[in-house]
Amino acid sequence: MNARKATFGVVFFALLSVGCAVGPNYKKPAVPVPPEYRGLSPDQAGKSEVASFGDQKWWDAFQDETLSDLIRTALKQNYDVGIAAARILEARAALGISRADQLPSVAAGASATNERFPRTVAAPSVETSANQISLALAWELDFWGKFRRATESARANLLSQEWAQRQVISSLVGDVASTYFQLRELDLELEISRQTLASRKDSLRLTELLANGGATSMLDVRQAEQLVYTAAASIPDLERRIEQQENFISILLGKNPQAIARGRKLVDQPHALEVPAGLASSLLERRPDIRQAEQQLIAAKAQIGVAKAGYFPQISLTASGGYQSSALTGLFAGPAGLWTFGGSAVQPVFEGGRIRNRVRFARARAEEATLLYQRTVQQAFRDVSDALVGYRKSQEFRIQQEQLTHAAEEATKLSNMRYKGGATSYLEVLDSDTRYFAAQLNLAQAELNELRAFVGLYSALGGGWE
Repeated sequence: MNARKATFGVVFFALLSVGCAVGPNYKKPAVPVPPEYRGLSPDQAGKSEVASFGDQKWWDAFQDETLSDLIRTALKQNYDVGIAAARILEARAALGISRADQLPSVAAGASATNERFPRTVAAPSVETSANQISLALAWELDFWGKFRRATESARANLLSQEWAQRQVISSLVGDVASTYFQLRELDLELEISRQTLASRKDSLRLTELLANGGATSMLDVRQAEQLVYTAAASIPDLERRIEQQENFISILLGKNPQAIARGRKLVDQPHALEVPAGLASSLLERRPDIRQAEQQLIAAKAQIGVAKAGYFPQISLTASGGYQSSALTGLFAGPAGLWTFGGSAVQPVFEGGRIRNRVRFARARAEEATLLYQRTVQQAFRDVSDALVGYRKSQEFRIQQEQLTHAAEEATKLSNMRYKGGATSYLEVLDSDTRYFAAQLNLAQAELNELRAFVGLYSALGGGWE
């Protein structure tokens, strides 16, 4: 009869352990979602494409095989990605610990004791022997949902770390692409400078021949030398910047500083003039930082339940059983069996405001997480709008810079023709050649800015982590 009562009690308390869970259940906070992104071109405005540029795989977005190899290397070896992966393992272990708190703990023990008491005046010497094998169980019932809320919070923290890793990957893909394009732009500037230097040296030799023949003055020679030295001075600085840029890319790849392979030239990098932005509402599901912020909010909400559970009784079950005998041969005999079973409930009476302030603290953290989530969403829409207008305007600027460079090139040709025909001084050649050199470098920078805006738009739309 007693065994039946004990079994009934265990089942009863086990049922209670799956009872209510105090604290609020998660509900996604309302955030204002614009009907479409600001910054769309007139051709894109009013169109609600389901597909988005951010949905593309990074190897489709950046079609330079060398760049793709660099990104793959970075994803395997970059330390930030490795750190993010280690944090996921930490969060997964923490989730395992929280889950274990919901289960009973069982411990087995064995002991053997032999004692001899010396003879006294009143009693002879005595020897005793005690051998025991036991199994003990302890279980704090999760009737109020404290451990389930803690597990919910730990699970959300795990998902938060997984989304944080995706955000690291997305940022890394964008960083490698941007720094690679920067490297190719510096290569282009170096190529322009070397071509300009060679051309100016030819012009200097011609001017020196004219000066030696009395057809022009030494002033023209000195002005031609200025052009040569200006182009020559830019080359060492560009070589320095190129090597430092290679060092930077090497660190992104998880390597020591070394030379970086090149693929397509800057002007040959493929990128569409217009890319689909997709539905504004889909950004909430695509951006890793938004998903991370939401999981952090879920974790904070669950901690309110953990704190509120402190108001209620702590219900525990304990049980133990085993065998004890003075002789090993009779250890498992029927009379050697022993067992205990008990339950307890502890109700906090006075905590000096500790529980109340824990609940307040958890609620404040949840409110902070809510505001952080809403701010992250708002910042994401701003990122996309900035990237859209930045990409469009960088294209417009690059087109105008191409026209300016072409005009400067024609002006340089005309100035040289006029100078050779004796219609103008070398000062005009100096001015037009200087403008053309600057225009070429500015065009290279404009090409880079367009590609970097392309990368920025891809990252803003949540691309690169899949």
